[in-house]
Amino acid sequence: MAAPTALSLGVRLDAGSDPDDIIEVMTWGPFAAGEYPCSVGTRLARVRADAPLLPPGVVPARVAELDGRRAVLGEGDGWLLYAVRWGDRSALLRVVARTEALASEVLASAVDGAAEPEDDSGTKVTVSFWQVRDGGRARRVDRAIEADDWATIRRNYAAAAAAAFDRLAALDGTRLDGRILLLHGPPGTGKTTAVRALARTWAPWCTVEVVVDAERLFADPSYLSAVLLDDEDDDDRWRLLLLEDCDELLRADAKAGSGQSLARLLNVADGLLGQGLRVLVALSTNERLGELHPAITRPGRCLAEVYVGPLSHREASAWLGPGHAAPAGGATLAELFARSGALELVRTERPAVATGTYL
Repeated sequence: MAAPTALSLGVRLDAGSDPDDIIEVMTWGPFAAGEYPCSVGTRLARVRADAPLLPPGVVPARVAELDGRRAVLGEGDGWLLYAVRWGDRSALLRVVARTEALASEVLASAVDGAAEPEDDSGTKVTVSFWQVRDGGRARRVDRAIEADDWATIRRNYAAAAAAAFDRLAALDGTRLDGRILLLHGPPGTGKTTAVRALARTWAPWCTVEVVVDAERLFADPSYLSAVLLDDEDDDDRWRLLLLEDCDELLRADAKAGSGQSLARLLNVADGLLGQGLRVLVALSTNERLGELHPAITRPGRCLAEVYVGPLSHREASAWLGPGHAAPAGGATLAELFARSGALELVRTERPAVATGTYL
């Protein structure tokens, strides 16, 4: 068997090159040349402020700090380590080494005790957030967010929506009759809160990843590939990609306005692009959509279409309880919280403006 060919690495530096990019490139050279042919990496959240992100006793060979980022390069016998930490307490580490065992050993030593333990109260769930940043690169940040148990918030939803969420909460990943989850309805009805509850319920078999710049994901093939093929974590759970305010993809005339984006969404759902990927896509919007695009709601492609609307007068009255009058036409969840006195809005009166004698 022929030995693997060494690759030459050419790097062009200009005024736009950042020092931390140069540090990262320094780990690519030995890897491309075959001197250090093995690479391992990981992401961390909740990184301790005093964590060096290097094995004990290793002094950084390079350090670069810029705009809340801190990158370091560590080196030892047969290995190099690149670590970058961001201001939100997330970090990325990558090791190249002569052997895979050595690379794994160095990485394990560098991350040992570097992150604070996850919250074990059961009220939080880890959610990832994707965004194109740092020179056009896709970056993922993990955060622990509060999430209610579905059973405790079920009363906040109209009967039809609650029944639909009951069925979704009961899923365990063994059978999924579709890859697209649609949530639509007026603002203030609790769509995001319901997704957080699903994230908590589904945590044993599915992770939730929010795409912050949702309008860009299906319009940019390189960004879409980076998100879909992300394999930094050794995690075989399903992934739910959440895109909020996506009415341009859901309308019946979406093909005319955003044809390529719609085509890529459908390809992720049941085309070649999505084959072998355990990925679900949740789309939400507050817009009045009228008729949804039939290609999205096709059986076998759409896992669920849930209209999250206001509570009826009867449901709103039961939610408010005695002493509070419910609107005759029903009310959204936000309106009910306002009527119940649970929300304290800071507001000043707008002074009257005199019009004078001129029109």
